[in-house]
Amino acid sequence: MLFGLSMDYEVFLLSRMREEWDLHGNNQRAVAYGLEHTGRIITAAALIMVAAFAGFSAGSFVGLQEFGVGLSAAILLDATIVPMLLVPATMKLLGRWNWYLPERVRRVLRLAPV
Repeated sequence: MLFGLSMDYEVFLLSRMREEWDLHGNNQRAVAYGLEHTGRIITAAALIMVAAFAGFSAGSFVGLQEFGVGLSAAILLDATIVPMLLVPATMKLLGRWNWYLPERVRRVLRLAPV
């Protein structure tokens, strides 16, 4: 369940990075730009979900309280560590390989060669 919830963060981050890559072709600039312009969105989305799941903790059913605390903690960790640290660091290290597409896929999508 957490994987499905956290995919939104990655879509925001990577789509913004891809837009910058398409404009300038500079990996370092694309990673920095994507992180800079999606940091607030990711933080806000994570805080909203944490608040919603933390509300389960106020209930009287122990199973639901555990679910709320567990998901709140997991979302907080996932929203800070994965999109803010691991993804940008990995993308910086991989460089141009981040944007590799096989030639057949590139033709179908009608993208210019890198």
